[in-house]
Amino acid sequence: MTRTATARTATTRRPVTVEEVVGRLREIAAELPPTDGVAVFNQAYLTVTEAVRDRLVGGYFADPPAMAELDVVFAGRYLLAVAADAAGQDPPACWRPLFALRAHPGVHPLQFALAGMNAHIQHDLPLAVVDLCLRRGCEPAGVEADYRRINGVLAEVETAVREQLMPGPDLLEHAEPLTHLLGTWSVEAAREGAWAAVRELWELRRLPGAARAFAAALDGSVGMLGRALLLPVGPHHGRDGQDGQGQGHDGHGRRQDTPETAAAARLPEARNRTADGTDAGGRARAGRAQPDQPRPDQAQLECSGLPSA
Repeated sequence: MTRTATARTATTRRPVTVEEVVGRLREIAAELPPTDGVAVFNQAYLTVTEAVRDRLVGGYFADPPAMAELDVVFAGRYLLAVAADAAGQDPPACWRPLFALRAHPGVHPLQFALAGMNAHIQHDLPLAVVDLCLRRGCEPAGVEADYRRINGVLAEVETAVREQLMPGPDLLEHAEPLTHLLGTWSVEAAREGAWAAVRELWELRRLPGAARAFAAALDGSVGMLGRALLLPVGPHHGRDGQDGQGQGHDGHGRRQDTPETAAAARLPEARNRTADGTDAGGRARAGRAQPDQPRPDQAQLECSGLPSA
């Protein structure tokens, strides 16, 4: 199955159960090379989703059906971003850094994982919670206790991801700047910020203009943080002397940039594009959505139940 087929499937056949979400994430994992930045995040997200699914039984949550619904609505936002990118459209601003830099040889896999978590938690999660509350006719306070129970699950996964993806002793020269960079972000702080955004969005739900402005500002600010998390810290070397994207290195360990990779480093949005304006998969990148297709950010708002432009 091609990535374009994945986009078509994600758009027309949104998952309705947590098990379907797990299946969709596994499909994406099977279609992407493991070194792809989106694939790195997708694997971490799959681990989280499976952990939440396993806790929907056994009394872990006070309201398992509500948490199952939140899990599905939440996942739908990531799948919208995947679909937009595969269709040649720009994903929402919060997701653009990850999709734009997914093949950058100077970005470490751990950065990809946390940048995806940043976009999904700090932007998608507040909209998903508001959507859940509108659907179920409840106040955010009614789901807050279970929302916070998920924090423990996410903290375990974040710790495992960091331990698995941190540089080994062969890359110690990059470990210090990477540790410093990633030490500025945590799941706990991100989810606290997300809950603050839930409260603001809930208060603004009857003020369409203000709700749109807040959601747009949140999208942009989360995207800016994502780009900071993806600041290149050095090439990610493989065992064969190639970096994580197949680039060669000179005798001193320096990556030998081609004109294309140098341009991508200066202009991250140009990643994977060829001279004719297509990306590495041969897909034309649309500057704007077609008239009969909503813009990705508009689709995100419409999915949330918040008024769109």
